Amino acid sequence: HVQLVESGGGSVQAGESLALSCVVSGAKYRSYCMGWFRQAPGKEREGVAVARPDGSLSYADSVKGRFAISQDNANITLYLQMNSLRPEDTAMYYCAALSRSTCVVGFDAEYWGQGTQVTVS
Repeated sequence: HVQLVESGGGSVQAGESLALSCVVSGAKYRSYCMGWFRQAPGKEREGVAVARPDGSLSYADSVKGRFAISQDNANITLYLQMNSLRPEDTAMYYCAALSRSTCVVGFDAEYWGQGTQVTVS
């Protein structure tokens, strides 16, 4: 059973940075698409970034050039570095996984973390 546990959220001022982490267990990590999603109050959940098993990365247009998704060498932790944060980035951020080798930003995830809150003022 795949488990995802996020951490690193918090409250920051506009223009500052935050780094989110997602510890993955119970999966053949490298065979999974891994991604970050977010959901703001009153809005639908949206995909933010994806890291595919082949190492390729993709981002939502709204975060390109500001956010960076990465994985550690042991492939058990997924990261999201968020720079130049804006108030519109305020949301609950979720880590997610899909047991496929191909995927797009906002994929239909099989597994979800519990979420971590990011607030930008």
